[in-house]
Amino acid sequence: MKKFLMILKVFICVLIFGAGAVLISFVLFPAGAFFVKDKKEFFTRVIHKSWKIYTHIMLKIHAIELSANEEIKNIRQKIIVASHPTFIDIVLLIGLIPKSVCIAKKELLKNPILKNIVKNAYIINDVETFSADAAEFLKEGYNVIIFPAGTRTTEGEDFKVHKGAAQLGIETGVDIVPIKISCDCKFLAKNSSMFEVGGKIPHYTLTLKPQLKISDYKKQPDDCVKLRKIISADIKSALV
Repeated sequence: MKKFLMILKVFICVLIFGAGAVLISFVLFPAGAFFVKDKKEFFTRVIHKSWKIYTHIMLKIHAIELSANEEIKNIRQKIIVASHPTFIDIVLLIGLIPKSVCIAKKELLKNPILKNIVKNAYIINDVETFSADAAEFLKEGYNVIIFPAGTRTTEGEDFKVHKGAAQLGIETGVDIVPIKISCDCKFLAKNSSMFEVGGKIPHYTLTLKPQLKISDYKKQPDDCVKLRKIISADIKSALV
């Protein structure tokens, strides 16, 4: 019975998410593009407020439980790197942290529902444009959220940290803030469906780790490749 209730809760959450995406993509964003002067601020604020409400709904119906450092809500103009155990990690992060954007796969631009959201409120993961787009957001006071593993990971799994976050830190001089996301049970994990849930309410813990100050690495090797490897190793150590 408990498992059935959890599946039902997850199904309701999926329906709400889908309905919200349709509303944002086909009503709020087009209206904002027409009436609002600062479109970037409007688009990102809509996503933040929407996902904050969505997280609140998940908590209220006991689809999830959440513990997070209060300081997480006050992060400003940083590169945020996070572990990525479940499908809704980015929803929790952007719902908690105002003025934040994340990286999206180019393939999402082919999704008719998400296309308008992705192109207006995300940074596309494109080798040619990523650094410049991310640097622009940082310069304007936004946080840039990156999952350095590039995909969802399994607890205890040895994962590779991609160079993007470290390289962006070196290029911009912006400090890196690691956030370890943990879930105490298998829930919306990699290679699993929404129906593969147990009867337990998953409890998320978001732990703020010590900031990686780019200025501290100036004493490290001047060689960019070596420096990038050192920073990437420190990111991995903070998230495992």
